[in-house]
Amino acid sequence: MSAPRLLVVEGNTAEARARQIHFGGQAAGEGYAQLLRELAPGAGVDICYPADPGANLPDSAGLDGYDGIAITGSSLNIYNGGPAIRQQIDLIRTAFTTGVPIFGSCWGLQLLTVAAGGSVRPSPRGREVGFGRRIRQTAEGAAHDLFVDKPGVFEAMTVHLDEVETLPEGARLLATNDHSQVQAAEIPAGRSTCWAVQYHPEYPFREMAAIFRRLRPSLVAEGFFLDEDEEEAFIADLEHFEREPGNKALAWRCGIDGAVISKAVRTLELRNWVERLVVPTRAARGRG
Repeated sequence: MSAPRLLVVEGNTAEARARQIHFGGQAAGEGYAQLLRELAPGAGVDICYPADPGANLPDSAGLDGYDGIAITGSSLNIYNGGPAIRQQIDLIRTAFTTGVPIFGSCWGLQLLTVAAGGSVRPSPRGREVGFGRRIRQTAEGAAHDLFVDKPGVFEAMTVHLDEVETLPEGARLLATNDHSQVQAAEIPAGRSTCWAVQYHPEYPFREMAAIFRRLRPSLVAEGFFLDEDEEEAFIADLEHFEREPGNKALAWRCGIDGAVISKAVRTLELRNWVERLVVPTRAARGRG
C-alpha cells in the first residue's frame, strides 16, 4: 500500500509566520507537516497558504487528490473577516465537497465550525494559554476513535483568545473543560468528516516557549505572571522540558503529567486521525 498524500492548510499570514520565527519558533504549517511525516512515514505532505494574497490554492479537483487535510492554528480572529479569512473559509467549504477527512487544531476548529455553519466568539474567560487544564472527554468522546489510548481527563498545550460559541448542526461534542465548552468535536460537513480540537497536540515545548516570548508583555498585563522575570522563568522551564522531558521536578511545578510530557501521548489525536480516519477513508475511496 502506498503512503497517503496529505495537505496542511497554514492559517497564518506571512507577517505572523515571520514573527513566530523571529521569536524562535516555526511557521505553523512547517511544524505540522514535519509531525505528520513522522506519524505517517513516507507520506507526501504539502502546505498551502490561503491567508497570503495571490496564493495559488487547490480547487476541488486538486483537493480531491489528497487523503487528508490538516488545518493549523492562527493569530487571526475569524469574526473580523477580510480576504485572509474569507479565502480560508472558501477553501475549506470546497474541501467539504470532496469527502477528504479533515483535522483542525485551535484556529482549525474555529475555521471548520464557521465554514460548516456554526459560530465563534471571543472567550468570555479571556485567554487560555500554556496548558489547557482538566480537558474532559464527554461520553461520546470516550467512545470516539479520536481519543483511543488518551486519558479521560488530560492537560494539553494551548493558546487561544477565541472559542466555539455554537457548533454546526450534526456536530458531536467530544471534550470540554472549565474554560471553553468545546475542546474537541466531530463535525460532519458536506461529504467530509472533520475531527478538531481547541488545543495543540502538534506543538513541542519549544514552540510554546516561542509563543510566550512573542506574547510578551501581554501575559503580564493579563495577570498570568506577576512580572517579566516570572514569565522568563516559565519560558526557561518550557525550554528545559524540550531538552529533558522526564524532569519530575519541572512536571510537578507545571502541574502536568505524561499526557503532555510524552510526545507519543501528546500527539495521539493526530495519530488516531491518520490511522483511524485517513487510512480507512482512503481505502474506501479506492486509493489504498
